[in-house]
Amino acid sequence: MRWHAAAVAAAALLTMTATARGDRAGASGGDELTVDLDIHYSRFEPTSITVRAGTLVRFVVHNHDPIRHELIVGPPDVQARHEGGHEASHPPVAGEVTIEPGTTAVTTYHFHTLGDTEYACHLPGHYQYGMHGVVHVLPA
Repeated sequence: MRWHAAAVAAAALLTMTATARGDRAGASGGDELTVDLDIHYSRFEPTSITVRAGTLVRFVVHNHDPIRHELIVGPPDVQARHEGGHEASHPPVAGEVTIEPGTTAVTTYHFHTLGDTEYACHLPGHYQYGMHGVVHVLPA
C-alpha cells in the first residue's frame, strides 16, 4: 500500500511538471501552480499550458531577449483592449506585466472559465510575429 501511494504522488508530480512545460498529456492545477514562461527571439515557451478550473497560476516570465516584452493573460475582451500596444508598461494588475530586457517578472491569474484563455505580447508587431500562447482550462 505504501508503494502505491508513493507511485501515485510521483505520477502526479510528473504530470504537473510536464504540463507546466507545455506537454498536454495531463492537466495540472488545483489550488496553485507556478509556470515558468521563457521568452526567446520574441516567442513564448511553452506556447500551450493545461490547467484545471479554479487554479491560480503564478507566471514567472524570463525575458532572454534584448528588448522589452509584456505578458497579457485573459479573455478576448482583455486581449482586444491591448491590441494597439499603447501601454509602455503595466502596473501590478493580475494577468498583466511588463518584462524588461534580460529580467524576470511575475504575475498571477486565476482561471475559472473552461475552455481556452490566451496569453500574448501586444507591443507593436510582437503578436503578429507569433508572440502568443494558450492556456487550456479543463473541469476541476
